[in-house]
Amino acid sequence: MQGSDHSSPTLLQGNGLRIGIVQARFNASLIETMAQHCLSELRSMGVEDANIIRLHVPGALEIPVILQALAQQPTRDFDALIALGCVIRGETYHFELVANQSAAGLTRVSLDHRMPIANAILTVDNEAQALSRVQEKGRDAARVAVEMALLMKELL
Repeated sequence: MQGSDHSSPTLLQGNGLRIGIVQARFNASLIETMAQHCLSELRSMGVEDANIIRLHVPGALEIPVILQALAQQPTRDFDALIALGCVIRGETYHFELVANQSAAGLTRVSLDHRMPIANAILTVDNEAQALSRVQEKGRDAARVAVEMALLMKELL
């Protein structure tokens, strides 16, 4: 393990990795753009389409329970999971509730199952902020998932 460097995206090779993606349907056009960039980045790192499963849920609050179900599936044996969603601030406290609880749920699933989860649930003030972030956030989620999967394989 000493001397290995997975910090550079050019070094990340996802060949053979199995990745699960759970994406929210709420703010669907934004999330689909993010998903396409995530999938493109996964493929560029060598993750095969046959090793990627993508599921859809209503919104960000529903993502953790499906990630948990994926993490518990012994037959799929995922190396990492990715959460894709977008929570846009409104006029009520609901934004904070959804943002905080979805993030807490991801962390809990990740720690309970020792499963890397790339959190790509955007929390933004408006749609313009979301639009300016979806491409990079999608690519970043793919890189984080592959990097963490590789690191976990080294440690275990």
